[in-house]
Amino acid sequence: MATRLLLISDTHIPGRARTLPDDVRRAADAADLVVHAGDWVAASVVDDLAQHGEVLGVWGNNDGPDLRARLPEVARRTIEGVRFAVVHETGDAKRREARMDAAYPDADVLVFGHSHIPWDTTTPRGLRLLNPGSPTDRRRQPVHTMMTAVVDDGRVDVRLIEVARDRPSA
Repeated sequence: MATRLLLISDTHIPGRARTLPDDVRRAADAADLVVHAGDWVAASVVDDLAQHGEVLGVWGNNDGPDLRARLPEVARRTIEGVRFAVVHETGDAKRREARMDAAYPDADVLVFGHSHIPWDTTTPRGLRLLNPGSPTDRRRQPVHTMMTAVVDDGRVDVRLIEVARDRPSA
């Protein structure tokens, strides 16, 4: 049976947005599991996402002691036979693939954040590296982003999705 994932990172709430965008909440409602790769900033974001379903997350470099007490630095879960690991930071893009192959030999997919740059590559060993970008803080990227994934029978089908900016209510 297929498992639907929402992959997000670097929400930086309330610094970059007051709340999660509606697109993220709708995607969370449609997912079986929400994976957040850190830099939540406010613990209320964990609680908000948990109202939409199960959350697997890690803390990031901008997360304080409250989030570090609730979340691990690295999370792991096997989903439909695929071994996932989640971490916030993987370091500089240069030689990332070799470093992550060495650091996560027991993972098939590594979800990470920190750079706010969407990323989908496969290392020489076959480790898939996924960074969903940020749904609230695009930095130098043209749009805000998130990823969805469907894990089924050992396969992982990923889509990068543009996140619409919510308009303030009148």
